[in-house]
Amino acid sequence: MQMPISVYVLIQVEKGEPWPVAEKILEIEGVKTAHIVTGQYDIIAFAELNELQEIKDLIKRIHRMEGIQHTQTAVCIQ
Repeated sequence: MQMPISVYVLIQVEKGEPWPVAEKILEIEGVKTAHIVTGQYDIIAFAELNELQEIKDLIKRIHRMEGIQHTQTAVCIQ
């Protein structure tokens, strides 16, 4: 059985409140958590996905959201 692919997405939002963006990210299938954080990034989302194509789809969905400025994706190595 294939183990899920664990992915962290570090997200910078445009000026404003990050909470509504985090709530929308939580609605995406596979996303388990979306934490508001301090520092260079505003949100860190964690997702468990079944295949590499789902990572591409996740990032595309996040980038289409209003208020997203920049993302950085970190795929966990098993």
